[in-house]
Amino acid sequence: MPTAWSQTSPSRVVHADNLEILPGLPAESFTLIYLDPPFNTGRKQNRQSTTSVRSSMAADSGALGAHAAGTITGFKGQRYERIKGDLLGYDDQFEDYWAFLEPRLIEAWRLLADDGTLYLHLDYREAHYAKVLLDALFGRDCFLNELIWAYDYGAKSKNRWPTKHDTILVYVKNPAAYYFDSTTVDREPYMAPGLVTPEKVAKGKLPTDVWWHTIVSPTGKEKTGYPTQKPVGILRRMIQASSREGDWVLDFFAGSGTTGAVAAALGRRFLLVDRNPESIKVMRARFAALPEVDFIETDIDAVAHAEAAADGDAADGNAAGGDGTHAAAAIA
Repeated sequence: MPTAWSQTSPSRVVHADNLEILPGLPAESFTLIYLDPPFNTGRKQNRQSTTSVRSSMAADSGALGAHAAGTITGFKGQRYERIKGDLLGYDDQFEDYWAFLEPRLIEAWRLLADDGTLYLHLDYREAHYAKVLLDALFGRDCFLNELIWAYDYGAKSKNRWPTKHDTILVYVKNPAAYYFDSTTVDREPYMAPGLVTPEKVAKGKLPTDVWWHTIVSPTGKEKTGYPTQKPVGILRRMIQASSREGDWVLDFFAGSGTTGAVAAALGRRFLLVDRNPESIKVMRARFAALPEVDFIETDIDAVAHAEAAADGDAADGNAAGGDGTHAAAAIA
């Protein structure tokens, strides 16, 4: 990154490939990480090799953090590689998608503070595969919740139950020390107010793990025009419950910047990363009124060109594998 990031930096938006930025960030720096990666459409994602989850990794290497030491064996005593190999053999499309996600999730885990929480927003088709692999990768005891965001908008299938939900998997870095404060979360109306006291009706109820919330209205004031924009209300619940004022929030699939907008409104600081120029354009407009938000540009074209050249060399048998130095040089 052209200007090194630290916890004393202002909130920041970085135009870059996230996997070129994440290894340079200091470990255990973020209380909350929200990730909304591109859903697996069957198109091949850009693969990135990693050695961070080899079973020979020593417990004191810190690659997955102190509280993940020993979790490489996975639940029920199985090695992560064994579970991964067995599962990915069933679905070639998911195998390719996981090759894209895995190194980024390992970096997210390294960057998560000891009291931190990871929210991973996934398509219903991938969530259950991902859950099994994340239990093995991070440790099943680190799994906190499966959140269901349910909405009722758009076309409805007539030959099956209409699919109107997304899944958000929630993992904590340290099951004994994670931060969660439900008292700060906006309450919602009771669905059957006649069954509770007037006092409870007036106060409202805490959300459960099923969140009924509309999508961003195509005609509403919240709309930025970015196609995968998530509603403020969804991010607000996560950030209220799993971080405090002044804490750092990370989103490296930033999209329209909703994570940053909500973090700023709630008094948190944020680091957002996205490689899409349209995303950066939307966030520049969205954050124009916010004081002290840095925008950092990197040479995306140079990085992409270097990656393509490296892939070509590998295909020709002239390279055993990249170590990322070509991209780091392009960014610098």
